[in-house]
Amino acid sequence: MTKLSVATPVVTMLPQISGSWEKDAAIEDLAQIAESADRLGYHHLTCSEHIALPAVEQQRRGARYWDPLATFGYLAARTQRIRLATNVLVLAYHHPLEIAKRYGTLDKVSNGRLILGVGVGSLKEEFDLLGAPFDDRGPRGDDALRALRAALSVAEPAYHGEFYSFHGMVVDPCAVQDRVPLWIGGRTLRSLRRAATLADGWAPFNVGLQQAREWLGRFDLPPDFEVILPPPALLDPIKEPDRTRDALGETAAHGATIVSAIFTHTSLQHYLENLQALAELGGTT
Repeated sequence: MTKLSVATPVVTMLPQISGSWEKDAAIEDLAQIAESADRLGYHHLTCSEHIALPAVEQQRRGARYWDPLATFGYLAARTQRIRLATNVLVLAYHHPLEIAKRYGTLDKVSNGRLILGVGVGSLKEEFDLLGAPFDDRGPRGDDALRALRAALSVAEPAYHGEFYSFHGMVVDPCAVQDRVPLWIGGRTLRSLRRAATLADGWAPFNVGLQQAREWLGRFDLPPDFEVILPPPALLDPIKEPDRTRDALGETAAHGATIVSAIFTHTSLQHYLENLQALAELGGTT
């Protein structure tokens, strides 16, 4: 059965997708969504990372990005089963041990529910602001992934790579999962190659279903490899259940193991009703 996830509203507001009610939504509204998705059996919810965006990017990327660590720390206390997926952290903005410590602590706080979605990044202005190197972000990101795999669940990690090297340092607490799932975001074939060789899943953006299926066909992926894809259009499981069911099937047929729930919604209550209706259609309840 294809799993369902929550492309969390409120924490990220994207033009043409977000509802007007999200602008003034509070943490309690977000907690109600998380609790409902948890109760209904959704696989995970998401939160993205941007530290500062150029004002000229607002119409393309939106302007609001809640910090995932603070957000998930709160939602972990309000939920029990649903997993918490960064979608995505930009690898170059952090030392791997910084990620291992902060998100290892989140894994402990949430009783092992962390999914670490990461990417190499593409917004040069943000890199420049943070003093992060941009031109070699690809190979640097690959090295960071190897370093993370060596460090996330180990109290005294050791790693020696091209860009990162450490040993003899204690990171306590560390993740409680023996193997924290690493997912790769992006919009290129290179992001899928990175995921297939260094990670456990692929969560692309702005990649059409046909393109995703063609790219996925180039790789021999393990059976537990996760592919997280959005449906071909906004879902309306309340008014259009048959079309919604078809959209879920189409997305799965193009390679998705998890479908992101992206709705038409006009209020918090409408969003919660959509969660319920989609869960019933998708078989999570």
